[in-house]
Amino acid sequence: MRRVIGYHRTSYQPPSLNFMAHHFTREEFDTRLRAARASLATHELHGILLFAPESHYYLSGYDTFGFALFQCMVLPTDGDPHLLTRAPDLRQAQQTSILTDAQIHIWSDADGGDPHAALVQLLASLNLLGKNKRLGIETNTQGLTAFHGQKVHAALAGQAELVEASEAVSLLRRRKSKAELSYHRRAAELADDALDAALRATHSGAFEGDILAAMQGAIFAGGGDYAGNEFIIGSGAAALLCRYYSGRRHLSAQDQLTLEWAGVYRRYHAAMMRTLVVGKSSARQQKMQAATVEALAACEQAIRPGAPMGDVFAAHARVLDARGFAHARLNACGYSMGAKYTPTWMDLPVFYQNNPLLMEVDNVFFLHMIIMDSDAGLAMCYGHSVLVTESGAERLSRHSLDLLEC
Repeated sequence: MRRVIGYHRTSYQPPSLNFMAHHFTREEFDTRLRAARASLATHELHGILLFAPESHYYLSGYDTFGFALFQCMVLPTDGDPHLLTRAPDLRQAQQTSILTDAQIHIWSDADGGDPHAALVQLLASLNLLGKNKRLGIETNTQGLTAFHGQKVHAALAGQAELVEASEAVSLLRRRKSKAELSYHRRAAELADDALDAALRATHSGAFEGDILAAMQGAIFAGGGDYAGNEFIIGSGAAALLCRYYSGRRHLSAQDQLTLEWAGVYRRYHAAMMRTLVVGKSSARQQKMQAATVEALAACEQAIRPGAPMGDVFAAHARVLDARGFAHARLNACGYSMGAKYTPTWMDLPVFYQNNPLLMEVDNVFFLHMIIMDSDAGLAMCYGHSVLVTESGAERLSRHSLDLLEC
């Protein structure tokens, strides 16, 4: 490991094992790094401070939840990336990333240890300090808390100009490579397997915990990963919730069960959503289900390269409003999918009203048609992931959109 003042050197050498968790070729990483450097040049930056774990994974393969504590990847516009992290993530970086030991730097956890000062020292060693230096900084990420962000700004005051640049790398991740798409497709297969498992486990008297265990087990058994957030499950009145909460119940003889989950493979997600009816569906539920399916089809029709994302939301709203569910729909109907980390698998951008961002070939999106009718006490939600192709949307799920009665 390269010595920088304020860092400590380790004599650790990884054992010779036939294991390196690299999920992409070196050529693909090099292509991404070139694109990132070009983006920095376009923004007239000398380098960037990357705090998003998604950026670390995208540019180097570095895979960890160590972003919960301070770490930063520095990418000079004309150089190689360098990682500043803690000792527990040394071996993580060595085994999961393309970084060499000279590119991995450890800040000390000792009393009085100052990772922000260590970052300044690293930047100085990379010739990235000076009143004429412009450094981008990723702030729109769970990898940089307000506390640490203020400390970074204070440490670099007068030593470099910090420029908000949260999209400099994140927008590059929107268009997926062939390898990335293969992981999305596998994730979609795992999501389908999870739904199969849920359908087998759902019946009158079933315990919600058993349903979750079956779904998550199907994904792990298929070689998948933990999702970026908890699987969402709610029955009875809680079927109208679209966030996870603690607590489990047994299903009643006549009930409703809303599930939102994602298949995950190599950190790449393919989300799905369904509301299952336990017992016999009512006429109202049948009307709601027909509306969600019609809206989903309309959104798929609106997806095409070069079209604004707002067109998709407009299709969603047009159908649900016409079917009498304007009061029960949400103000967004989906978002981008990719390699994501906790606390959420949601990626930007989002389908909302008048979003001008243009869709591109090889974008992957999650479409969710959500009706939460508090007046009727009923929910109906259908959703799946799609790929943008030259001819429009390709549905990644093999499951039908039939009404599900268990």
